[in-house]
Amino acid sequence: MTGAGQKSGLSDSVFAALVRLSGVLIVLVVGGLIAVLFSGGLHAFHAFGPGFLTSRIWNPVTNVYGAAAPVFGTLVTTFLSVALAVPFAFGVSFWLAEMAPAAIAEGVGTAVQLLAAVPSIIYGMWGFFEIVPFMARHVEPAATHSLGHLPVIGMLFRGAPYGTGLLTGAIILAIMITPFMCAVMRDVFTSMPAVLRESAYGLGSTRWEVMRKVTLPWSKQAVIGGIVLGMGRAMGETMAVTFVIGNSNRINWSFFAPGNTIASLIALEFPESPAGSLKLASLLALGLILMTISFLTLTCSRLLLRSKPATTR
Repeated sequence: MTGAGQKSGLSDSVFAALVRLSGVLIVLVVGGLIAVLFSGGLHAFHAFGPGFLTSRIWNPVTNVYGAAAPVFGTLVTTFLSVALAVPFAFGVSFWLAEMAPAAIAEGVGTAVQLLAAVPSIIYGMWGFFEIVPFMARHVEPAATHSLGHLPVIGMLFRGAPYGTGLLTGAIILAIMITPFMCAVMRDVFTSMPAVLRESAYGLGSTRWEVMRKVTLPWSKQAVIGGIVLGMGRAMGETMAVTFVIGNSNRINWSFFAPGNTIASLIALEFPESPAGSLKLASLLALGLILMTISFLTLTCSRLLLRSKPATTR
């Protein structure tokens, strides 16, 4: 018994040490990423000061760089893609969990998982050859003709129908992040106690009322988590956006105008940035800004999750 107890105590100590080491390694990795980006981008912040965040200029010829245009493109494409993906992902998840027959739900669920496994560059190539021509020939001319003359919002739908632009990039991102959101939402919908739904239906509630007053309040935290997961994927996506966004370092309020994101700009400019150059420092500073935006997004989601959960009546 003594030997067995000593062996059990040793195993527990080793396991505790390994788990503790894993937690420390995570902190070190995150800290190392921040330290590398901060130290590498410090030269850019010293050279341009706070104006680096607000400057629209990105000119390698004159060696003048600003972060405003790629930050603007990142935020616009991210929020547009989330706005497009959330209703679609929620609808697919609710249909698979609540309405679809088991055999059909299994097949469609597998197809959703396959979409999540498709490499991002494949989405970019498909978007370039299929979505861009469709946007240029049909969507953008029709939207400009019908909405471009409206006051205030009309400026969002004006511009030459090139096909590439912020909206096209957002559409590709929405298609890419939908499977991730759908997977999280479907899991939580299927894990919801059946007695809650059955009680609501027994009281005469419609399917819409059950979804709005029972399913959504009960799964609010998981839904927000899925949205944040998709938002993080959209912010950091590189190749798929690079194919279809137009790669123009300008700020334009039209959804059809070419733009850029932080990730795509880094991917395009990094191979041409010599070590120790101001251009490389500016790219590293952009990476630090992207991490900061992601951190702020995660913080906002945590604050939302701390709010008092809704109760079902």
